[in-house]
Amino acid sequence: MAKTSDAIKIIDKITNSDSELQALVEEASINAEVAQLIYEARTKAGLTQKQLAELVGTKQPVIARLEDADYEGHSLSMLQKIAHVLKQRVVIQLTPIEHEQNA
Repeated sequence: MAKTSDAIKIIDKITNSDSELQALVEEASINAEVAQLIYEARTKAGLTQKQLAELVGTKQPVIARLEDADYEGHSLSMLQKIAHVLKQRVVIQLTPIEHEQNA
């Protein structure tokens, strides 16, 4: 079998036979994606964490936690508040899980 340096393929191979590990990796990926979306929206709006916190009615450390890829406590209500002050909206989508077959 050919070696690969593609991190996604390596993770898929490692987690392929362990559904619990797959779920953990998927959750971590979602948390990182949400954190990145918040960070990008805030910086695109030209706001500091403190400024966004004031607009949302919270404290700067809360925004810092939300922008941390390891944070697991994202709430829909907070995401909606952030989206509202940034003149955006939260879009949630459920999609079928596609299982790739390793060749």
